[in-house]
Amino acid sequence: MSKVSEIGSRYKGEMMHSEKFKKFIVSIATLNLIIYIVWRIFWTMPFKYGLIPIICGIAMLFAEIASAVETIMHYITSIKIMEPELPDIPDEWYPEVDVFIATHNEPLDVLYKTANGCRHLKYPDKSKVHVWFCDDGNRPSVAELAKEMGIGYQGLANNKLAKAGNLNNALSKTSGKLIATFDADMIPTRNFLLRTVPYFFLPKVKKNGAGKWVERKENEIDPNYKIGFIQTPQSFYNPDLFQYNLYSENLVPNEQDYFFKEINVSRNRSNSPIYAGSNTLISREALELVGGIATGTITEDFETGIHIQDEGYTCYATSDVYAHGLAPDDLESLIKQRERWGRGCVFSLRRINVWKDKQMSLAAKLSYFSCKLYWWSYLRRFIFMLIPMIFILFDVPAIVCEPWQMFAIWLPSYILGAIASKAVSSKIRNSRWSNIVDTVLCPYLIIPILMEALGFRKRGFHVTDKTRTVNVKSDIAYAFPHIALLALSVIAIAKASWQMIAYKTAGPAIILFWLCYNMNSLVMSIFFMLGRVNKRMSERYKADIPVKIKIEDDNVVFGRTLDISEDGFAVLFKNEIKASKNKTVKVLIETHHYEAEMMAELVYKQEMDDGYKYSFNIVELDEKNKGEYFQIVYDRDITLPSVIEDEDSIFGNIRENIIRRTQLEEI
Repeated sequence: MSKVSEIGSRYKGEMMHSEKFKKFIVSIATLNLIIYIVWRIFWTMPFKYGLIPIICGIAMLFAEIASAVETIMHYITSIKIMEPELPDIPDEWYPEVDVFIATHNEPLDVLYKTANGCRHLKYPDKSKVHVWFCDDGNRPSVAELAKEMGIGYQGLANNKLAKAGNLNNALSKTSGKLIATFDADMIPTRNFLLRTVPYFFLPKVKKNGAGKWVERKENEIDPNYKIGFIQTPQSFYNPDLFQYNLYSENLVPNEQDYFFKEINVSRNRSNSPIYAGSNTLISREALELVGGIATGTITEDFETGIHIQDEGYTCYATSDVYAHGLAPDDLESLIKQRERWGRGCVFSLRRINVWKDKQMSLAAKLSYFSCKLYWWSYLRRFIFMLIPMIFILFDVPAIVCEPWQMFAIWLPSYILGAIASKAVSSKIRNSRWSNIVDTVLCPYLIIPILMEALGFRKRGFHVTDKTRTVNVKSDIAYAFPHIALLALSVIAIAKASWQMIAYKTAGPAIILFWLCYNMNSLVMSIFFMLGRVNKRMSERYKADIPVKIKIEDDNVVFGRTLDISEDGFAVLFKNEIKASKNKTVKVLIETHHYEAEMMAELVYKQEMDDGYKYSFNIVELDEKNKGEYFQIVYDRDITLPSVIEDEDSIFGNIRENIIRRTQLEEI
């Protein structure tokens, strides 16, 4: 029996008949895709038409082959997405844990929220949890904040090894059996440790016939089965740029949800989930065995995870979210973040050379090869947009065939591929949104990835900006490549349509389809670059929490919050209350876990269908209540979508952007 079945793995959202359908449709789609690629290689290349067609043909073919390999890998890994079941363990088993908050130059208010979440972590014996600021800047202000909050401080000056050196310094001065790593802005929920620590005891326990977790006998324990790390998703409590700039924060999930909740979890089967650096619990033994966090790379977390897996440790990614952070809210930060991820991944995989890695299984090698292919998707996206335009506008053939052949060979492959992708994927992402994301970023990531692949390394380490900004400008200058491609697309669509009418032929139909498909991504990319005004320094969240307000000594009223933020909240009352604008009142907000009392000023009143809405700004909040109040704000399920809503559509997105952007002022 495999380890996976022994630990009672659960396969989410799957029943036997759906699994059979997935295998069937994936098999048929894969076969058709292979047939299409073979046909493309041997019967469609424009070798007789000159140098430029040959270059275009080879570029298109390699883009299609890379896309096909990545697609087939996605099919295989997504048929059965496996997550280990969390075991029940005795309280006395919970070991000492060091919680590292890595900081470089982040503002103190950002660090406060993360440390506040860490010091509220639930644990059977809280004395076993040791929270540390790992400060790469060796700042006295951070040391003072640590002292005020009652947590540890590890300062490091003149660090030449960036984040890796920072964490390794803390590793050398602590002793907890497990280590939780958090970025400076990632705020854990209270259950983070309770929902991750028990996984490390999977080798020691099993389920008996009654479905109860029991300790294994000594001869039942596999000495080679050891847990290296547990990676939970990186989630965000503010809409990311794709959600916010495209007015889709109520329609689509965060762009990173697809990787963390689906792709990374699907890598469990090949023991190749990626260590993402934050929201992770790691075995100290495993870290020390591989020499600590990897140095000499700008993606130290990614490479460290591979080394841990190479040493025989089993690692898991889970889809349940237990920490939330701050998504980049400006385009420059987003591009720098993705460039660092891409260059670091390409460099680390070249340095490790997974194909020569004797410790790595074939499945894991294929998984990491697919990971490397992903960073070439931006170049592929550019090729897929450019080649159809060149064909129509300049009569340069990249594919030579009869129209009926495309309808007979390409069309079935495309339709079956769409059905298979929908069958194996969740509703977190669809191909349209993937193309939008890739189209937005491709002009700015193609060259960095290419340079890294050729061995031209970028020096220096850029930390993603964690500062909340008030954005009143657009990034339209970044849209020049997209505007140029859109102009060419419009001309090409007009010419292809004219050809179909003038020559009464359906030949250009497939090219016309791709031109229109790509044009949608370009239009959305330009909308994205136009940006969207953001006037709030703190995010406002929908929340339904009981509130008690003391207006005068003998006048107490009860209501429930409509939304809440760091600076204030809106409350719904059934009846009007005796409070005038700018009046200060005492407020008590309670949840099952936290209670905070503060003074707040009434700033707005509105009559609604089901009562009266009153908005308050906080004017006085002492330290004890501040810690409780911030937990009320952040220790909660995020209200952003977890799946693509049914209302999301091509024309709906465009219509919403046009309507909202023609309004004079952001509501």
